[in-house]
Amino acid sequence: MIDSLYKTFQSRIRIDRNELSGAFGDIGTDLPLIAGILLVSGLDPVSVFVMFGATQIFSGLLYGVPMPVQPLKAVAVMAISLHMGADIILAAGIGLGVVMLFLNITGLIKSIYRAIPDCVVRGIQFGLGVNLLLLALTDYIPSQGLNGIFLAAIGLVIVLLLLGNRKYPPALAVIILGLLYSLIFNTGAAPHFPTMHISLPQIHTPSLHDILTGFLILGLPQLPLSISNSLIATKRLADDLFPEKRLTIKKLANTYSIMNIVNPLLGGIPVCHGSGGLAGHYAFGGRTGGTLLVYGSLYLLIGIFLSGNYGSIQALFPLPILGVILSVEGFSLAKFIRKTAGSKDLVIALTVGFICVFVTSGYVYGLMAGTLIYYLEPMARRSLGVRNES
Repeated sequence: MIDSLYKTFQSRIRIDRNELSGAFGDIGTDLPLIAGILLVSGLDPVSVFVMFGATQIFSGLLYGVPMPVQPLKAVAVMAISLHMGADIILAAGIGLGVVMLFLNITGLIKSIYRAIPDCVVRGIQFGLGVNLLLLALTDYIPSQGLNGIFLAAIGLVIVLLLLGNRKYPPALAVIILGLLYSLIFNTGAAPHFPTMHISLPQIHTPSLHDILTGFLILGLPQLPLSISNSLIATKRLADDLFPEKRLTIKKLANTYSIMNIVNPLLGGIPVCHGSGGLAGHYAFGGRTGGTLLVYGSLYLLIGIFLSGNYGSIQALFPLPILGVILSVEGFSLAKFIRKTAGSKDLVIALTVGFICVFVTSGYVYGLMAGTLIYYLEPMARRSLGVRNES
């Protein structure tokens, strides 16, 4: 009995060099977004880091696979660009959590999932992967000039040599390279430990007005992306990588709801799952929930002990190195377009991906356009066939 329970736990939660490497597979997405939100919003860094770490651990324990927890991208981008305050950002998360809970309880999320063709999902994955690659290549890697490009080139060579190596997983070597670079060339990178003190999250209770305002301004534009990427694309990718787990769209929607209702009440930013994060954790070696226990513990430690110096903590991870990790995450996600069933599905998937990359709010329009093309194309063929016969 005890042996059986131990084996079950070990299959779900393992901590070794590969899980440790996999833990850094999504840091290129998460850390810059968190830093950007903290910079403009006035949110309490302790609450943000502690709750972000806690939700990672929650997800790892619940799913037993590296099911990622990420900042809500559309919310984060709009909050940063519009300089939204803490109350609206936190309230937007609660509004999204309540709406997703409604969609789940009523069964609407299941209906939406069944209605979206697989080729459309593959197109969304492809578009997101290409967007991550472009972000890495145009923003992150060139951010520190020639030195940064040279650093990224070394990191990329290491990744290419070690990717898939279970004995010497690549992310550990790349992260160590980035840490050494920062400590040698960036004198402000090392945390100032004399100011270290223990801190805990603050309770936050947004008003109904803030919840409605936050949902309308930040949540409503986020909702299509959450449904398409956080739930549907993540569910399909989980089926590809962990078919034995048989994860359901209902379970993903439940955890999305729980995290976004509870997190902001303790000052944490709105979060979601994501196919890009799952691809990144997996590409760098993560196979169990132990990946997220390691990753979540990193944020817990930053929040509890070092949040007063989170700027210097961020400086330890140079953007060119995060760009290398982000590019691997993007490529690992984009390559799943090869799973499209045939030429017609591939064309639809590429069309959706193109819209996601080149059109503002492309995930919304790509989802709608791809689904319409998929269902209307056979009708158009039949209609043309009838006219030709007559």
